[in-house]
Amino acid sequence: MFVTETEFVAKLRGAGARVFLAGGFVRDELRGVAAADKDYVVSGIAEDEFRALFPDAPRVGRSFPVYLVPIDGSSCEVAFARRERKTGAGYRGFDVAFSPEVTIEEDLYRRDTTMNSMARELPDGKLLDPYGGREDIAEHRVRAVSKHFTEDPVRALRAARQAALFEFSITDETLAYMHDCREELLAEPSERLFGELSRALTARRPSQFFRWLHAAGLLDATFPELFALIGKTQPVAFHPEGDAFEHTMLVVDKIAAEIDDVLARFAGLAHDIGKGVTPADMLPHHYGHEIKGGDSRSLQVVPEGVAAGGGVRHPRAHACGTPDEAWKNHAALARHPEIAAFFCGVQRRHPRRPRQSAAVSRTWRSLDSRAREDFRPRCACNARRPCDCRLDFCPAGGTPPRSYESMITMR
Repeated sequence: MFVTETEFVAKLRGAGARVFLAGGFVRDELRGVAAADKDYVVSGIAEDEFRALFPDAPRVGRSFPVYLVPIDGSSCEVAFARRERKTGAGYRGFDVAFSPEVTIEEDLYRRDTTMNSMARELPDGKLLDPYGGREDIAEHRVRAVSKHFTEDPVRALRAARQAALFEFSITDETLAYMHDCREELLAEPSERLFGELSRALTARRPSQFFRWLHAAGLLDATFPELFALIGKTQPVAFHPEGDAFEHTMLVVDKIAAEIDDVLARFAGLAHDIGKGVTPADMLPHHYGHEIKGGDSRSLQVVPEGVAAGGGVRHPRAHACGTPDEAWKNHAALARHPEIAAFFCGVQRRHPRRPRQSAAVSRTWRSLDSRAREDFRPRCACNARRPCDCRLDFCPAGGTPPRSYESMITMR
């Protein structure tokens, strides 16, 4: 049975409780953007009293009370105010206390950053901002509430994600707290790290997520294959943007500017990870990096919708031409989310799946046609005839490039 927010609040206040909207809803309201969900926090009431008021509401929290209550036509989370005490390693190492005596200020204090540590008390909508979240939003900065930030190491990734999503800066003190999370981060389940990665890839410029992790000294601990790209030089004629890390950051931001699909963005992020293992005596060239990248095992857990451990094979279609021409090939692939999924091992040709195979073949033909339209009769090495530049393909002398299908090595 649905209740209105007014009825929900009236019931609880009649029982002596206080009711608050908290977290992301208040943050987004102050940022001037629409919030997806409303999350409620209640204090001053025992759990059995709450169940008596809302007997049909299921409990979904395991270690502390969180109930789903149908409010204004939506299923909303209602959590009890709680305090936490660190007792062990990782995000499970907490002793959680909840009782009518726990205040909303104590609940907000345990949260990660100040922008998430605000609440509005209902029904009058009074803002509670004990830790300066409103000012931090106005100043476009991410700031930890307290040193308790370090008690859940994934908060370090969360702060970097907030900075990327909202295009904020991170305070020096918070960067230091992020660095302090390093040791425990090494032991965190990869699913938690990639949960933050999936969200970060929705940012307008996903590269900022990785740059902030690097600024905090955490990129090698969280995404070592991306860290390995730093300092891997490339031929300046084809990559004036810098090393393989700068190239990857450029590509993922370019794809993000063209398409919202997280799979395509992930494919762009992972397309050159093979360059991280190029030996120093081969630099600035990276022969065979498309194969080495596909053999990677560090990126075993990938964004939702991609088979775990599928591996990402390098799209070999961007080796020739100027940087602008190279980007056109990246963009052509990015416009096809199904191809990004194909790179990640989600779709494979199989005789028992003729419809899927036919659909993929049609897409390959479309991409092949686009490749031929972009054909230039001069190799990126500026040779006017077939040469031994050892690029993935050399169209010098009028030789057309191979099809996209033959350029891509799949698992």
